[in-house]
Amino acid sequence: MDKLKAMQVFVRIVEANSFTKAAETLNLPRASLTAAMQNLETFLGARLLQRTTRRLSLTPEGERFYQQCADILAAVDAAEAPFLGGQGGGPQGLLRVELPGTLGRARIVPRIGSFRAAYPGVALAISLGERLVDLTREGLDCAVRVGALQDSSPVARPLGSMRFLVTAAPSYLAARGVPASLDDLAGHEGVVHFSGRTGRAFDWEFTSGAGVRKLALGSAIAVNDAEANLSCALQGLGLAQVGRYQARPHLASGALVEVLPGVAPTSMPISLLYPQGRMASARLQAFAGWLGALFAADPDLYLDR
Repeated sequence: MDKLKAMQVFVRIVEANSFTKAAETLNLPRASLTAAMQNLETFLGARLLQRTTRRLSLTPEGERFYQQCADILAAVDAAEAPFLGGQGGGPQGLLRVELPGTLGRARIVPRIGSFRAAYPGVALAISLGERLVDLTREGLDCAVRVGALQDSSPVARPLGSMRFLVTAAPSYLAARGVPASLDDLAGHEGVVHFSGRTGRAFDWEFTSGAGVRKLALGSAIAVNDAEANLSCALQGLGLAQVGRYQARPHLASGALVEVLPGVAPTSMPISLLYPQGRMASARLQAFAGWLGALFAADPDLYLDR
């Protein structure tokens, strides 16, 4: 039995949470994966997977063996990296990445060509969305997330900070007036941005020398999408708290005006999440370094120190 190949099959089945999906990504018949797992469990003398008609789950022995296999395979990737990739070597293989939809479309995907030019041996499978995904079960190598992290099982690497501003269309300000202080916001309409996952509205939170202050504005419209939030502001439907990177071109054109420029809404952390042991992968190290440099050079997203 090829032990390394058996480990790769086992890890891929766990990450895909499916024999069929794992077989597709490995370009192998499903029967080959079934036989490989039977041989591996026989060799180890332990059941690694519990199989039912509806799902797979790891046994306690499988949990321990999975983590050890993931670490071993990551170490193999790291050891091979200097000798692969043609001239000068370089990371190789497929990297599966989940990006936040709005941020990914606006700031990361338009620059992904520079990553491919620097690391031609790394293929990328990029999904865009706002789901709170289980990295292991979804078969992802990493995910970029905005906001406070709830799941303590993945490892989080700080990347940057999402900076916000309060803005409105000139038509709205002409009709309702320009707020001169945080107290003035109470008399204005706001576009409420709520979480598509929890349904909870995001706070309008401001940080100053006096501490953190949260406000609630009256609203006739609520959205669960950052681009829809911006669109409502552009239509003059109310004040909106949006990412600076989103508002920047509209401020330059005059389609939006920054409100209370001397008071900063509280920023949110941007993190790169990956499963335990995965950062040993040379291709993930390369992507993390590239992302870090990308955010560091962005005036709206650089990391707070």
